[in-house]
Amino acid sequence: MSVSIFDSFLTTTEIIEVFDDAAVLQAMLDFEAGLARAQAAEGLIPSKAAEVIAAQCRIELFDVPAIVTASRRAGSMAIPLVKALTKAVAEKEPSAATHVHLGSTSQDVIDTGMVLVTRRALHLMDGKLEELCRGLLQLADEHLHTPVLARTLMQPAQVTSFGFKLVGWAAPLMRAREQLREAGKRALQLQLGGAVGTLAVMGEKGQTVMRRLADELGLAAPQGTWHTQRDEWVRLGLEVAVLAGSLGKLAKDFSLMSQGEIAELAEPSGAGRGGSSAMPHKRNPVSCMIALAAAGRVPQKAAALLANMAQEHERGLGNWQAELAEWPSLFISSYGALAAMTEAISGVQIDTTRMLKNIDALQGLVFAEAVSMYLAGAIGKPAAHALMEKLTGEAVANNRPLSDVVTEAVQHDEQLLNKIDIATLQGLFDPEVANANAASLAKAQMLELLEALN
Repeated sequence: MSVSIFDSFLTTTEIIEVFDDAAVLQAMLDFEAGLARAQAAEGLIPSKAAEVIAAQCRIELFDVPAIVTASRRAGSMAIPLVKALTKAVAEKEPSAATHVHLGSTSQDVIDTGMVLVTRRALHLMDGKLEELCRGLLQLADEHLHTPVLARTLMQPAQVTSFGFKLVGWAAPLMRAREQLREAGKRALQLQLGGAVGTLAVMGEKGQTVMRRLADELGLAAPQGTWHTQRDEWVRLGLEVAVLAGSLGKLAKDFSLMSQGEIAELAEPSGAGRGGSSAMPHKRNPVSCMIALAAAGRVPQKAAALLANMAQEHERGLGNWQAELAEWPSLFISSYGALAAMTEAISGVQIDTTRMLKNIDALQGLVFAEAVSMYLAGAIGKPAAHALMEKLTGEAVANNRPLSDVVTEAVQHDEQLLNKIDIATLQGLFDPEVANANAASLAKAQMLELLEALN
């Protein structure tokens, strides 16, 4: 397939090549070659004919642009391809030409061709997901005890562990990898049913031909034709869309942490990367941009798959064709996001000093809940909450560290002073103490994820 300059900008050459016109047509020819061999093995066509057919199933022997152009008039990519194959076979052995595409139909060859190229796309995704997840989990291990601000509703909330945040980014990607594998097992099936799905032309040999062909192509043999039963196929596409959404989440967080005012993370640097045509000082998070662009486009593609599931009777009119058109771009966009974030994580620059500065800049307010819970042990939760509301207000109004304000309040209250350990109280304002629980949780989850990855 050809993609626009703006599509190619948001993805990689390797995934575009998977769904390239020649690659898809070659996959369809692989179906035709396998079909001929399977039918010959069952005595439906002569072995010599199968050999001649298979020998001509090489895309370099065909005019790909001409076939693509002809398909618009024919209404199917398979029709001009089979016609060209039949002609090529006839030139080698006229008697073999009558056996080309025997008992099959256009949707059989196109669906199976799409299954074969999709398998390659999933293989690429699986490898890249492993790389990204390993990168995230390695960083998580290194930063289990690195304090960083957690933010809720776009506002500073509490101190957490950066390792905890990294594990939170990795977990949905690990789940996506598992789900894609499972969905792939169910969806990567041979399509072979003939005109209306009954394998009528091949008669009693139909099922054995199907099993032979499935084995040759390394695909599952379906329970029956799925010409208009698109459930497992669409589920696979939806899992790809969910992956894109999780990558968008990672990209959104990463880009927010890369903002100049935050400056906790930065994408890899290098000549020509992330620059501005007008502002030399800028360092734009281009990998995050690519992933966010994909995450913004993919839901519409997933919706199109769902919208076109109501396919008429034994062959859809327009809806199957719409699904085919959306399918490659769904994978191309999602893989582009995956590759972009893998690159970003592989060379991410982490400023732990800035993370601490951002915590310190809040004058201890992010530790207020922990302090309130500690005070509650002495004076009860309602009184502790009311006191901390008052003290945080004083800290903000007077631009003072909350730790100083709280310590002074305790020291001037004899009842509190007898019940509160000042050292313990001040320790609650230590970021390393504050992120200890998050670090412990992150380590446990990280070990589970690593075990699953290995």
